[in-house]
Amino acid sequence: MSYSFRTNKFFLQNARAYILALILAGLSWWLVEIFQLPDNQTHKKKLSSAHSPDYFSKGYLKKEMDEQGNLKSTLFAEEMLHYSDDGVTHMINPVMSLYNSDSPPWVIKSETGILSVDGKNLWLNGKVFIHRNKGQGVKELGIETSNLRVKPEENYAEGDEWAKLSSPPQWTEGTGIQMIFKKPISLKLLANVKSYYEIN
Repeated sequence: MSYSFRTNKFFLQNARAYILALILAGLSWWLVEIFQLPDNQTHKKKLSSAHSPDYFSKGYLKKEMDEQGNLKSTLFAEEMLHYSDDGVTHMINPVMSLYNSDSPPWVIKSETGILSVDGKNLWLNGKVFIHRNKGQGVKELGIETSNLRVKPEENYAEGDEWAKLSSPPQWTEGTGIQMIFKKPISLKLLANVKSYYEIN
């Protein structure tokens, strides 16, 4: 009889502890519901909604003129998304044209691009193609590379990837490129340079 009494007393004490734990768990859940404490997913949703486009355009075109009113550059993109949190502009299939008064324009194409908020830096990502048609006193020139950094106001571009310059039938390739698109035009390959020339 004494053993049974002790067992029942032990059971009652444990049952009280379990009931108290259940009450505390329920109270905690209720407090979380009331105060809406953010979980990781809610926090991620808030962050992702903060970095969302505030406007977009299809067939985006921007033109820039020089002090004399002549066309200095154009920037076209199939699609453009502007983000309000950092002010940058993301583009799909951007095409930038840089104009000189006495020669055909330089046309630069890439897969995607990001334009800084002040418009002074343009990052061209993926494959990049640069082309200038033949003109008076200048030969046709094509350049293939990847991931190019362009400073439109300075008519300057640079990249760290492999690049190939073609002016048929000649070509030159190397790693890393620096280029100035206005006179005096300068084009430099930085490392591992090799060339092919045909002599008439």
